[in-house]
Order: sequence, then structure tokens, then C-alpha cells
Amino acid sequence: MPIVINEFISLDGVVQAPGGGREDTDGGFAHGGWTHPFFDPEVVGGAFDAALAGADALLFGRRTWQTMAGAWPERAGDPFADRMNTLRKYVVTGTLGDEDVEAWDNTTRVPAAEAVAALRKLRETQGGNLLVMGSPTLARTLLSEGLVDELRLIVMPVMLGGGKSIFPDDGTRTAFELVSTTASDAGAQVCVYRRAPEQ
Repeated sequence: MPIVINEFISLDGVVQAPGGGREDTDGGFAHGGWTHPFFDPEVVGGAFDAALAGADALLFGRRTWQTMAGAWPERAGDPFADRMNTLRKYVVTGTLGDEDVEAWDNTTRVPAAEAVAALRKLRETQGGNLLVMGSPTLARTLLSEGLVDELRLIVMPVMLGGGKSIFPDDGTRTAFELVSTTASDAGAQVCVYRRAPEQ
């Protein structure tokens, strides 16, 4: 199962709280919902539809999973929501128990202490994509461990001056190849990168 990371990202590499003001205020982040002026249903919405269509399962960190679990189950009847709700889901957590993850159907808990080994094993199984949305701490770990096969970055034309990033800062060089790029009228760029062969 190739691991694919799908993220909204600012020009200065910030991925924190793209959807709403109270989504994630860690570090005093005050720009929650910064993607809204640049969202368009055709290009940006289409990128999410395409990512979800290729997924066999979803992978989340604990905070993002809790946000999603609080929103998607009540939206049944919408095709995108129905797909989100019926797909297998994995949540990496050191605090939630098995009973907690029952709040969102088809969710399996991955203990944080065992996550890298468990996800490495899951990645080696047959299947469609294992899609990560949001979850910056998890995404950074996956990139650092060399477990990411594809990046789908939705680059928004805005700088935020600081906030959470998905990119490791450990000095490791990792090459990706640009597969496609699509621009929206609002200035967003959907850029798909695949892991380049070892050089």
C-alpha cells in the first residue's frame, strides 16, 4: 500500500489549521482557515476527490482523526462523506484506547510506540493507497523514515509567517519527481510528486 500524503500548504511551508480558526492553535497560531479564500471546487476539490478515489485506507494522527471523527459521520448521504466514512481508517495515537476509536466506523488504533514498524509492514501489503490528510507530526515522521511514496501538495498563494510543517529538518536529502501540476483561477497549485529512484 503506497503511502500518499495530501496536504494544503502555504508558500512558506505551513500546513497548520487549514480548515478553521479553532482547528489547531498550538504555538499561538492565529491563521486558522487560511485556505478558504483560495479554495475552488473544481481544481482543489477535484484534487481531494482524486486522492480519495485512489485510497484503500486513510491514515491519521490523533488530533486530525479526532477533528475528522467529529465532522464526517454526521454528513452521511454526501458521496465524499460516504467514502470517508466507509473506508478503513488507521489512527496513530498514544492516548486513545480501542473504545475511543469506535466513534468513527472502520477505525483501527495504531499505538504510537509501534507506529513506524506497523506502518512499514502495512506499506508492504498489497492494496491501493494509504492516504494521509493533515496530521503534520505523523507526516513528518513518515517522511523522515523514508516511508512516503507520493506527495500531493495543494500550494496556496499565501505566506503565514510560521506554523507547523510536514518537512523534517534532520539534514537528510530525499528526491521526488514532479508528476503533474494544475493551477486554479484562485492561484492554488496542485502539485503531485512521486519518490524518485535512489540516486
